[in-house]
Amino acid sequence: MSQAGPQLRTRAEGLAAALPPLLVQAEHLASTVLLGAHGRRRAGTGDEFWQYRPLSEGDEARQIDWRRSAKSDVHFIRQREWQAAQSVVIWVDGSRSMGFSGDRSRPAKSDRARLLALALSVLLVRGGERVGLANIGTPPRSGQVQLLRLAEALSDELSAEDYGRPETPGLPLHARAVFLSDFLGDMDAVEAALAKAADRGVHGMLFQVLDPAEESFPFDGRTIFESMGGTLRHETLKAGELKERYLERLAERKDRLERLARLSGWLYTCHHTGDSAQTALLWLYTALERTR
Repeated sequence: MSQAGPQLRTRAEGLAAALPPLLVQAEHLASTVLLGAHGRRRAGTGDEFWQYRPLSEGDEARQIDWRRSAKSDVHFIRQREWQAAQSVVIWVDGSRSMGFSGDRSRPAKSDRARLLALALSVLLVRGGERVGLANIGTPPRSGQVQLLRLAEALSDELSAEDYGRPETPGLPLHARAVFLSDFLGDMDAVEAALAKAADRGVHGMLFQVLDPAEESFPFDGRTIFESMGGTLRHETLKAGELKERYLERLAERKDRLERLARLSGWLYTCHHTGDSAQTALLWLYTALERTR
């Protein structure tokens, strides 16, 4: 029996073991989103044939495929797939607030946000597009090496800050951006980031990640509320009486996020950590098409 098989397997297992665990999870999640190449095809100036379509008003005669048209009474245009790589910049909130989970059976907000960001990057790179991470200022690049860089950066510890602020330095002109956060911090910072993005012709998505407990406020009686970083603390004997006011303020914040996104030409959605990561990834991936 040849020794090549066992040796190759040993090398493969060694390479797999060296991959950051987050990248392994992200690759697995990305593989469940079965969109394939057709999911992102669009007409453009590339070299790869895509489809034929009937001639319509506004088309030029030089675009007609005469060989295909000769087979019928209709003139056909030979469309080619767009090949120009697009740049996508992702910002993932790494503040202490994102470390919250209301139940041990659910992932922390940071875990879900990082997984989705990296799985989205995997899908984009597979599609030939460039991805960068605003957190570390890496310019958008393609390839497996870039995915390793992103995975290592997203595996870092959370920062010391209680709440995050979107980072927008070096956004490429006319790129796309994805901000993943609970957006429970300074809303003015979000508005400022969107204004800077708009100045550079950047469109994208605000992807809010919340734990179900932050939506339902399941607290009553004596309760101590403390920020994840420990800088804010509030004790009350009647937590239940705060529920209505809390839910009103959360609804106002979500409404403001949606309004800011709409005015900036961005998209907004809210995802809960108790829901499917696959469904969230599918939304992110397909929504990018609508932000062009």
